[in-house]
This record gives sequence, C-alpha cells and structure tokens, in this order.
Amino acid sequence: MLHFELVTPEKLVRSEDVYMVVVPGTEGDFGVLEGHAPLMSTVRDGALSIYRSEKGEPETIVIIGGFAEVSETGLTVLAESIG
Repeated sequence: MLHFELVTPEKLVRSEDVYMVVVPGTEGDFGVLEGHAPLMSTVRDGALSIYRSEKGEPETIVIIGGFAEVSETGLTVLAESIG
C-alpha cells in the first residue's frame, strides 16, 4: 500500500494507506503507486483521485494549486486549499 498525506496550510486533511492516487500535475495527470520513483511536481487546480483498492471507484477531492512529493515514505500533496 501507498502511504498518502494531503496537507493544507491550515491542517492535515488525510493520512492513510491507499492503493493509488492520481494527481493533477502541471505537466499532466500522473498516477502514484507503492514503490514509485522519487518525484517532485507542481500541482494545478483539479481533482485528486484516491483509489483505496485496485478495482474500487475513486474518491475525488478538488485541490487548488500546490506541490506533490513522492519519496520512499509515500506521497505527500501540499495543496494551497481544497474545494
């Protein structure tokens, strides 16, 4: 499982283990699974899709700008705000 955190300047919005997250990067959407190579990207306004299982429907959260970092510990999305 991929450890995922969604953070705004005000609070930690999510911290959970998920199957995959699709992030609206400024260069295009990208999916992050467990074991993804390290990466940093700016994030555009759009929908973050959170998949809790391989076959399940995603939960979407609208985010406004920010950054995404994939590291050995998982994915952290630092959003300016959520919609």
